[in-house]
Amino acid sequence: MTTAFADLAVWTPICSISRLEIERGVAALVEGVPVAIFRTFTGDVYALDNVDPFTGASVLSRGIVGTRGDVPTVASPMHKQAFDLRTGDCLDDPTVRVRAWAVRVRDGVVEIGEPLALSVPA
Repeated sequence: MTTAFADLAVWTPICSISRLEIERGVAALVEGVPVAIFRTFTGDVYALDNVDPFTGASVLSRGIVGTRGDVPTVASPMHKQAFDLRTGDCLDDPTVRVRAWAVRVRDGVVEIGEPLALSVPA
């Protein structure tokens, strides 16, 4: 993220970083949009839309956090499709993705920014 973007973006505070358990997700509403926030075993924090695109259920925050190779992932608790936490791309179906959000930790508080641009499908 560039400094210019960080200075211009609107950031929504979500919770203290200490409230995010390692390898777990939490759900939050950001301007009425359900967002899932994850903290990985490396301490990195990511945010994706919380709605599973395969079922329409708002459940990704309850998914299984892990990795596939060196890609940080969350697997939907519904049918176990894995999503790249960095981009929102589905690793099991390249035509499907969820929106990824800018996220940062500032003064110990997790903040959500703008949605990130979608990657181009393979």
